[in-house]
Amino acid sequence: MGQLRAEKVQEFIKQEISKMILTELKDPRIGFVTVTRVEATGDLRSAKVYVSLMGTDDQKAETWAGLTKSLGYMRAEIGKRIRMRFAPELSLHLDETLEYSARIQELILKIKQEEGNQ
Repeated sequence: MGQLRAEKVQEFIKQEISKMILTELKDPRIGFVTVTRVEATGDLRSAKVYVSLMGTDDQKAETWAGLTKSLGYMRAEIGKRIRMRFAPELSLHLDETLEYSARIQELILKIKQEEGNQ
């Protein structure tokens, strides 16, 4: 299995899970979610799905619970939609890089404002 195939599978899973979250998952707990990346193992037996969640801490917790509950459905759907012998085992991981970037931006702006006031 080449690197190109793994990259294609990762991108396919990312797109399909994003689509499922937007249009297919009916769990009312699921709020605003962005699938940021997917990392599959070399044998494509498992894939880590990284998501960024928006909202309050309570909303994020509810969204996480809804997504976790939907993992079996998402794996089954990926299995139907992809031409592979096995559907990869999916695991959810929180990607906090967007939040981190936003916080850094906030701090930079604050520093610039403080410098401007002196």
